[in-house]
Amino acid sequence: MNTIGTLYGIGVGPGDPELITVKAFRLLQQSPVIAYPKKRMGSKSYAHQISELYVKPSPDKEMLGLVFPMTKDKEILEREWNNTADIVWERLREGKDVAFVTEGDPLFYSTFIHMMRVMKEKYPEVPVVTVPGISSFLGAAARLNLPLADGDEQIGIIPATEDRDAMRKALLEHDCVIFLKVAKVLPMIIDLLKEMNLVDKAAVATKVTSAEEMIWTNVRELERAELGYLTLMVVKKG
Repeated sequence: MNTIGTLYGIGVGPGDPELITVKAFRLLQQSPVIAYPKKRMGSKSYAHQISELYVKPSPDKEMLGLVFPMTKDKEILEREWNNTADIVWERLREGKDVAFVTEGDPLFYSTFIHMMRVMKEKYPEVPVVTVPGISSFLGAAARLNLPLADGDEQIGIIPATEDRDAMRKALLEHDCVIFLKVAKVLPMIIDLLKEMNLVDKAAVATKVTSAEEMIWTNVRELERAELGYLTLMVVKKG
């Protein structure tokens, strides 16, 4: 019988392919199966774009694109996630290691979290190993040369939502706030910053560190802008 393969969750960083770890590089080279979230119509996912510098398709390397449904319907989600876990299990039970690549870090708002959870429920015998990666907010701090926290300062990492009171509370309670996936509520957040006299303390970054990176230090320019999904905002009071 074959030994069951290991499922690796590999963080490939915020966008710059040089920002992966040596361990991630080694496992991408060694793993016979590279799994990645695949967009509709077969287009490349962001994680796939980052990692493809190090992984080339070959007879000994399978590129396994996995489609994840963009819905909140629990029944559809459960069905599709179970199906995806079964697809990965087919490789693992053959003794093949599977490296699942994800932008940023695999345990920070990542698709891999759901993969790991379902795999542990359905196939608890599968060894799961995570390889940490650089998250987008750390990439943004580096590109802005902005210390996110120093001394006793407190930092909040907040998924941006339409709940204005919750966003205000986050700003009141922290010295620095990173709003993730901010594009969908950007006008509201900018209006809130103006109200709190913090608009000049904010910066916005899209696909930070990548070749498609865009950074704005004057967020007033973005009140009517339509930005991409991988957009964050940093607000540093100090």
